[in-house]
Order: sequence, then structure tokens, then C-alpha cells
Amino acid sequence: METFINYIHHVSTYNLGVVIVELLLIGFVVYWVVSFLEGTRGERLFHGIILLLLAGSLLLDLAAQKLHFERLEYLYKYFLIAVLFIALVGFQPEIRRALIRIGQTPAFRGSARQLSRTIEAIVLAVGQMSQSRTGVIIVIEHQVGLGEFIEGGIHLDSEISGELLKTIFYPGTPLHDMAIVIRGDRIVAARVQLPLAEVDTQDGFELGSRHRAAVGITASSDATCIVVSEETGTVSLASSGKLVRNVSESQLRSHLLKAMSGERFLKGQERADI
Repeated sequence: METFINYIHHVSTYNLGVVIVELLLIGFVVYWVVSFLEGTRGERLFHGIILLLLAGSLLLDLAAQKLHFERLEYLYKYFLIAVLFIALVGFQPEIRRALIRIGQTPAFRGSARQLSRTIEAIVLAVGQMSQSRTGVIIVIEHQVGLGEFIEGGIHLDSEISGELLKTIFYPGTPLHDMAIVIRGDRIVAARVQLPLAEVDTQDGFELGSRHRAAVGITASSDATCIVVSEETGTVSLASSGKLVRNVSESQLRSHLLKAMSGERFLKGQERADI
């Protein structure tokens, strides 16, 4: 109690305006971090680290004042350094994605007409394959190259068309299994194997292999992924490790336009509207 009173007395000597600005800045940073990590594995890790640090600081402050555990307080300083290294390893995908977002520029280099034609071909083909319940997983590459995954697939380098997309994913064809990767207005590879997400459920839904692959590739890159369920024909959209189900044709068209022109989607309000 004495320590808290001393702290309040010490803070009262500061300039009130400066304190308010600092608190607002700290609050903004914390809010941005929590929003960025929402729905990811890093969110639970972040909450755990915060609780660990707060509990450790309070207990050690009490121990130092009442019980004089100086050696424990000394060791705690090195423990904080260890927590920092653990956080860097644990938040590696999130840190990578944050750096990608900061330096992100429009990925599609063609004309507006070419972009519109490409998106329309994808949307119409996905809609038709949804009606026929054809299993589909389409990865759209943005700023982060997917070369390590493309190398293991079948290289195509073909211009996008609805007929080609439907032919590739038609059941029984040699290329229908696994994913295709789109770069700009071209299909660069088919039969691409993607990393599966560690989680097998999201927002209360069980994830099949295609949906886990969509979450996995978008969690480790800035790619956009479209999935059509073979069982239900439901169209899903993944970005930043988050999956949105039951995406309509107009919503898919709108999201692809934003994603392929460099804008981010699947944020709070847009995600809630789906």
C-alpha cells in the first residue's frame, strides 16, 4: 500500500498533459497489437505473457518490500530477457505479417480493365464450381513470394480463364488435387501442396484439409485464398490466418478487388458483414 501511495505521489509531479498523451499512445499501441493478433495463435500467447509479467511484477514488488527477496528480484530481470526471446520466437509469423503489412504496395501491376477481367473470371468460375460442389483451393499471391510452395507443384504460367480453372479442378483430372497459385493475371502452378494450420477448428467450425491449408498459407504470408467445399459447395475466403465462410459472389468480387489492388480486408466491420 505504501508503495502504491509513493507511486501516485511520484506520478502527480508529472505534467498532466504529457501523462495523458503518453497513456493514449500506449493504449493505441496495445489496442493495435490486440486487434492484429485477434483470432491467431499469437493472441493467446500475448495474453499469457502480459498476465505473467503483471503477476510477476506484483509478487516481486511485494516480496522485495516485505520479505526482502533481493536475489529473486535479481533473477527476475534475467527471466524478462528470456521471455523477450521466447516472444520473438512465438510471434515470428505475426511479426513477419506486420512487417509485410507496413511495406505493402499494390500487387497487381496490370491495367484496371485487366484486373477486372481477371477477377470476373475467378468469381464466375468459383460460382459455377460451388454449384457443382467441386472442391477448389485457389491461392492469390501478393507481395510475399510463394516460390517455395510453387517449386513443388506443376508449373503452368497460363493466362487466367474460367474454362481453365474449371478444367483444372474437374474431379479426376491430373491437376485437380491440392491448390493452384495465381500471380497477377496468370496461373503459375497447380497441384501445389500448402502447409496445414495447426488448429482444426475456427469460430466453432471444424476445418477440413482445404480450409486448414487456406488458413495455414495465409497465416504465414499476405496471400488471399479461396476455398470451395466439396461436401457443401460453400465458398470461403481466407486472409491473415482468418477464414470467412458463406461468401457470396458480390462479396467475393469486392474482396478480390481490394486484395489484388493492395488493400486489406477481413477487418472487423467487413468481417461482421459477411
